Amino acid sequence: MFQKSPSYPAVLEKEIKYTPDDVDTVVGPSVKVEGDFASEGNIIVKGTVTGSVKTSKMLTVETGAKIFANVRADNAIVSGSIKGNVKVNERLELTETAQVSGDIDCKVLSVTPGALILGKVSMKGISLPEEPEKTEKRKIFGKVKSDDNEVVPNL
Repeated sequence: MFQKSPSYPAVLEKEIKYTPDDVDTVVGPSVKVEGDFASEGNIIVKGTVTGSVKTSKMLTVETGAKIFANVRADNAIVSGSIKGNVKVNERLELTETAQVSGDIDCKVLSVTPGALILGKVSMKGISLPEEPEKTEKRKIFGKVKSDDNEVVPNL
């Protein structure tokens, strides 16, 4: 009767359980990283990162964590704060404690009530019909003139 909604990777569910082999990098709560930060594996941020953050896998920003950088990831769950643009290839989840000050670009966006966003949100996959071009017309000596220098009678 009811169809099942599309499933997403298990790491995107509320309870995130990592095994030691699943996570390549953890920025601990007392750690402050400055500079460009890149990884090919999963990243968990519990501390502060200033610079840029990039991973080809999952980025988790835990409650209390702060990122002052542009962020790129395949998937991300944000519970802390990010001041910078966020580009996620697939799914971005913002929990109730998330704060993002910057533009967001993703395919799927999940926002829990309480999350704060200050910036523009762009999502892939939208295809809208284009608006027809408008010709600007202006009045010159009682007659209407279009941009293509054609004088049109003033009706």
